[in-house]
Amino acid sequence: MGINSNRVEHFSDATNHHETTVTICSSTEAMPNLGVHKVCLPPHKTTLQKLRHRLSEIFFPDDPLHRFKNQTWLKKFLLGLQFFFPVFQWGPNYSLKLLRSDVISGLTIASLAIPQGISYAKLANLPPIIGLYSSFVPPLIYSVLGSSRHIGVGPVSIASLVMGTMLSETVSYADQPILYLQLAFTATFFAGVFQASLGLLRLGFVIDFLSKATLVGFMAGAAVIVSLQQLKGLLGIVHFTSKMEMVPVLSSVFSHKNEWSWQTIVMGISFLVFLLATRQISMRKPKLFWISAAAPLTSVILSTLIVYLLRSTAHGISTIGHLPKGLNPPSSNMLYFQGTYLGVALKTGIVTGILALTEGIAVGRTFAALKNYQVDGNKEMMAIGLMNMAGSCSSCYITTGSFSRSAVNYNAGAQTIVSNIVMSSAVLVTLLFLMPLFTYTPNFILAAIIITAVIGLIDYQAVFRLWKVDKLDFLACICSFLGVLFISVPLGLAIAVGVSVFKILLHVTRPNTMVLGNIPGTQIYQNIGRYREALRVPSFLIVAVESPFFFANSTYLQERILRWVREEEERIESNKESTMKCIILDMTAVTAIDTSGIDTICELRKMLEKRSLQFVLANPVGNVMEKLHQSNALESFGLNGLYLSVGEAVADISSPWKAEP
Repeated sequence: MGINSNRVEHFSDATNHHETTVTICSSTEAMPNLGVHKVCLPPHKTTLQKLRHRLSEIFFPDDPLHRFKNQTWLKKFLLGLQFFFPVFQWGPNYSLKLLRSDVISGLTIASLAIPQGISYAKLANLPPIIGLYSSFVPPLIYSVLGSSRHIGVGPVSIASLVMGTMLSETVSYADQPILYLQLAFTATFFAGVFQASLGLLRLGFVIDFLSKATLVGFMAGAAVIVSLQQLKGLLGIVHFTSKMEMVPVLSSVFSHKNEWSWQTIVMGISFLVFLLATRQISMRKPKLFWISAAAPLTSVILSTLIVYLLRSTAHGISTIGHLPKGLNPPSSNMLYFQGTYLGVALKTGIVTGILALTEGIAVGRTFAALKNYQVDGNKEMMAIGLMNMAGSCSSCYITTGSFSRSAVNYNAGAQTIVSNIVMSSAVLVTLLFLMPLFTYTPNFILAAIIITAVIGLIDYQAVFRLWKVDKLDFLACICSFLGVLFISVPLGLAIAVGVSVFKILLHVTRPNTMVLGNIPGTQIYQNIGRYREALRVPSFLIVAVESPFFFANSTYLQERILRWVREEEERIESNKESTMKCIILDMTAVTAIDTSGIDTICELRKMLEKRSLQFVLANPVGNVMEKLHQSNALESFGLNGLYLSVGEAVADISSPWKAEP
């Protein structure tokens, strides 16, 4: 049977009265039962409707207000309370059985939180008592506002390290303790404002610029630096560098060998081995999680007792010293909002705020996935932000969800966030009555606890996976790691973000393009470099683009498509094949286009027409089709320049050639 002649059908959009010309033809020979279908415009929307839809997709992809639809005002009020204060959601159903589980898990994480709080405060160059204050107030605030049931709130190693490093570059705690505290509290306040603002404005995607690959490298580098810094406590060195780069730290270790204390070394290494051994036991047998959870507090008690008994003979062992009893004193009067160092506090707050958010949200989502419930990232940002703002006014520094504490909390059987309230209660008892017991706690045990905690941040298996799966991600990881080790922690973080942004720009400005071939016996067209069975269609070059077509990549795409054309012509000439007559641009994966992209497509058509080559488009998506139509670009393509699929384009365009004698 012959090929039916082309029919041109005009249709108009009833809403905007634009008339479009499309080609309809059917082939009973080349493509049985398959016609050439219309490429339709999407339903008409006003500019305001488009803007509203776009903003909704950007800021409200999860449609957080869907529960409020078709509800009474009373129900909406109750849902609003539950939305902003999740405690009203789980509180009414709370039972004695849940309380029993939460008390056990809360006391378990308290045994970890108390020594960690003291240790991490030292890491931030703050008085140890600040670490305990930060393990008391913030968990209580989060218990009311947070949506994760298993997160354990408190100071964390990375944020503590970065805060200590960035502040110490400008102000020394030893020389100006009051100013240093002021900057630490102010940085915490700015971190909270930044975090809460991201949540309120639903700008959580900002923290996504810290990719998994760069975080793996950054945390590994930070873990190495933190561990090396703890050699001061493990070796008993008094005069030690405040720098956080690898070379100065190692230089300081070996240039002060005369200060090494053998008593400190023996006991420090012994407790470090004990802590690492308990960690390995719990990793291999998760049911024995309580061993590694209780090990830090046990080590603190034993080491304090040993040092107390040997206080008359072991003079070379440095201790924490006196810690004041009592609740958190207010610190709102210490917030530093004007002066020379305001910029330092602001910069430190934003950097530590981003790091704290990244860890806190990742931890919350990890354990939520294990228990099959959802954590709202934007609400978490608001909860963590408000928690840090309140903490800065009550002598606390930056806090977030700790992975080690959360893992212990989860394994101990926590059912709700009440476990954090129990932990805070235990810290409260410690602050009120037990502080004198820490007077003889040696610094080497704090160093051993920190080393044990940060070693878990070195994820070598993740590095191997990056090398295996994505070499560019591996490069980003290594750059971040080396930047932290040999330059500085803040610059290492900047390098990590820079590499992540560079990777995004690389993918955006240099997208994938490919030549498609037909899989015999089907209407499927696939990459000929990937599918060996895919065959080139004689007289056609079918090119696919896998990205938006816009100003950042339009020049590259034009050059790359012309190169595909040149290479195909050379291949045809060398193989003595039939002359190329048509280039089909498959736009299935072109999700967006702008005026630069439209101009490039029109320019490509003109350039190819001058070479007697037909240029057609296949399967543009809705918004791309709409912009092509509004720009009148489709008029230049004529009646046969737009097709719903590559298969229909090949069949329709080639049918007149087959009819020729």
